[in-house]
Amino acid sequence: MPNKEEISGSWNEMKGKLKQKYAELTDDDLKYEEGKEDEMWGRLEKKLGKAKKEILSIFQ
Repeated sequence: MPNKEEISGSWNEMKGKLKQKYAELTDDDLKYEEGKEDEMWGRLEKKLGKAKKEILSIFQ
């Protein structure tokens, strides 16, 4: 599972993979802001009904 630094460094690539797998995600859902990562993960978990660990598993 990628760590915080890996996520911030390659977010555009990861965002594309998430959009491919979960077509219902919007750019607003995937908006990455430094210091607000937990807020973003909360939005994703709520919208997808999956835990952060499950969402990140697509990058393994």
